[in-house]
Amino acid sequence: MAKTSAKKKDRTRQGLARFVLWALVGCFALSGIIWGEQQFEHFLMSDPRFILPPPADYGQDSPNLHVEGVTFANRAQITSVFANDLGRSVYELPLADRRKALLRLSWVKDAAIVRLWPNRIAVRITERRPAAFIDIGTECVSRYSLIDSDGVILEPPERPNRFDVPTISGVRSGEKAALRGARVRRMQTLLKDLGPLAEQVSQSDVSDLDDLKVTVKMQDRTIVLILGDRNFHDRLQHFLDHFADIGRRVPGTRVFDLRLDDRITAAPEVKSGC
Repeated sequence: MAKTSAKKKDRTRQGLARFVLWALVGCFALSGIIWGEQQFEHFLMSDPRFILPPPADYGQDSPNLHVEGVTFANRAQITSVFANDLGRSVYELPLADRRKALLRLSWVKDAAIVRLWPNRIAVRITERRPAAFIDIGTECVSRYSLIDSDGVILEPPERPNRFDVPTISGVRSGEKAALRGARVRRMQTLLKDLGPLAEQVSQSDVSDLDDLKVTVKMQDRTIVLILGDRNFHDRLQHFLDHFADIGRRVPGTRVFDLRLDDRITAAPEVKSGC
């Protein structure tokens, strides 16, 4: 019995010794891996081959910072996002933070940033598409700006351009972007439903999402039509078909209510305070 007990103790000590030995080996291996990673990271951060070079002269961009997809966005604002990265390793560039900064800029809908080793950065910008003109001026002074379907009001573009987009009223700059976007998309639904008749519309009023209005030019008259919330094409077509008779019956009327599909009603005109 004593011999058996001694053998068990020997096996236990041997097992413990092997465990300690492998634990030490594991610790040394882990320490080596950590040390190697630290040295490799230090190499990526300090080696001159990975440095994003600054501009060759004042007012220029870094030759290794490539920005694509910019037509109307402010290129200087985009490149300034990376000002603190010039002269530093591209390994240190925080891609997520720089992308968030780009998305805060006017005209930038999306952005992708890629490291191109050893020392280049590629930026791909997806610009917003203007959907309409809106009046963001005061009650009596008009000042028009562009807006997209997400409700983002766009700054005047760097490159002048004539945008072939409709004009809408009823969108206020102080509203949340989500509500502005809902108004713009409501206008798009209206014009899509009108089809070719949309060419008759000079302005859409989306101040009430359930009671849309349009302004049309008929001969020498500017007329406001209350279209309601549906059947926009049929209601406008019904008005156009009967316009000659309407002109004879109520020649001075400038506002008509078309919300009842089978009738056209003269409505009171709302006077501006200006």
